[in-house]
Amino acid sequence: MAARIRKGDTVTVISGASKGRRGQVIQVFPRADRALVQGVAIATHHVKPTGMGEPGGIQHREAAIHLSNLMLIDPRSEKPTKVGFRKLDDGRKVRVAKVTGEVIEN
Repeated sequence: MAARIRKGDTVTVISGASKGRRGQVIQVFPRADRALVQGVAIATHHVKPTGMGEPGGIQHREAAIHLSNLMLIDPRSEKPTKVGFRKLDDGRKVRVAKVTGEVIEN
C-alpha cells in the first residue's frame, strides 16, 4: 500500500486530545499505522539516571498518533486535504491533493 502520509509532511490532527494542532511528521511506523508528529501528543516519561552523564527526571516526548487521526495539509491552500494517487506520463506514481489537484512533492 502506498503511504499517504510520509516523513516531512505537515499534518493536522483531526480527532483526539490534540485535535486542531499542526506539526511536521518526524517518523512514520507503517506496520502500526502510526506516526510521530513534532509538538503534538506530548507524553510525560519518568526516567531514571542510566550512567555517569545522563541525568534522570521527567522528560516530555511526542507519542505516536494513529494515521487515521491525521490529515495532510495541502501545500498550496494550507487547508487539510485527502490524498489521492495519479500516474504521470513518465510512469511515476505521485500523491495528489484532492482539494486542489496539485501534486504533492516530498
